[in-house]
Amino acid sequence: VQLVESGGGLVQPGGSLRPTCTASGFSIQSYAIGWFRQAPGKQREGVGCLPSSDSGTVDGRATISRDNAKNTAYLQMHSLKPEDTAVYYCAADPTGQCMGSYDYWGQGTQVTVSS
Repeated sequence: VQLVESGGGLVQPGGSLRPTCTASGFSIQSYAIGWFRQAPGKQREGVGCLPSSDSGTVDGRATISRDNAKNTAYLQMHSLKPEDTAVYYCAADPTGQCMGSYDYWGQGTQVTVSS
């Protein structure tokens, strides 16, 4: 059972990036998917959460979506700023309702916003 993030990288300010979160060993269909980030020297913070009942949600400059058939969730980010630089993590909540009870966490993918 694991979550694997990918799709991070280096992007210029104002650019876009879409990290992905692929699950194996379980189906994300009944899970809420949360995205978090942690910048150097800072605490981890939430980016957003997508309940199992929803296919997509928008929170500011970020859109979280899922493809249950591919067992994958996505974090589409646009208008990126240098302060968005962080390691981005996904997590799965078995309540399906973004209750903060995350059973599974990915290893993270680095997003760096720099010119």
